[in-house]
Amino acid sequence: QVQFVESGGGLVQPGGSLRLSCAASGSISSFFTMGWYRQAPGNQRELVARMSRSGNTNYIDSVKGRFTISRDDAKNMVYLQMNTLKPEDTAVYYCNSALGSTRQPWGQGTQVTVFS
Repeated sequence: QVQFVESGGGLVQPGGSLRLSCAASGSISSFFTMGWYRQAPGNQRELVARMSRSGNTNYIDSVKGRFTISRDDAKNMVYLQMNTLKPEDTAVYYCNSALGSTRQPWGQGTQVTVFS
């Protein structure tokens, strides 16, 4: 199994930016598609961004143009650059394989809070 440790969350005002990092305990190159998920209180966890080994990316509509996912397989790291943050982006953010068949145990996540 691979463990993921997310970091980089915090408190930020609307319009602000954060860069999340995800460190994997093992190789991520075996995961065809890595993703960032988020879970807000009372909501189900949702996949907000994913990136394949070949560099193809997908985002949910609400974050398109504001979030950018990247991965560094040599360092076993996945990143999420979040710009123009909105209160509705408030959630705990997690990284994991974006494919259910290769999903690993969830990490602790990192809290992002966007407040006025």
